[in-house]
Amino acid sequence: MRAVIQRVKNASVSISDQIVGKCETGALILVCAMKNDTIDQVEKLANKISKIRIYQDENKKMNHSLTDINGSALVISQFTLAADVKRGNRPGFSEAAAPENAKYLYNHFVSCLKQHGISTQTGKFGSEMAVNLINDGPVTICLDTDQF
Repeated sequence: MRAVIQRVKNASVSISDQIVGKCETGALILVCAMKNDTIDQVEKLANKISKIRIYQDENKKMNHSLTDINGSALVISQFTLAADVKRGNRPGFSEAAAPENAKYLYNHFVSCLKQHGISTQTGKFGSEMAVNLINDGPVTICLDTDQF
């Protein structure tokens, strides 16, 4: 499973000019299920995101996690994180999970974040969305469960 985490002051997602999800201080998480992902990987990713220390302490060191700061999360499904641009100029997405499995894994990921005590809102899986955010830092972290 792949994720891009952006530390944000706030973020929102809209569909047809209607806000469907938002968060305040916390994280915007773009997430992509890959074709060989398992429930264990989903849970591992949620655990890592809940504990990764990307929020500053009083000395301006990244020493606090999303859980530590009681932050919230906005989770957006984004299959384009599976893009393969090794051949040609048009990205291929053959490594992304099939839509039904991806939706199942995505929903499980959201549930796992909530189980970690993180207030979590989402966009709508598979929809065209407009995402607005105010980065904090900026701090952007890319995670792939195949690498940890």
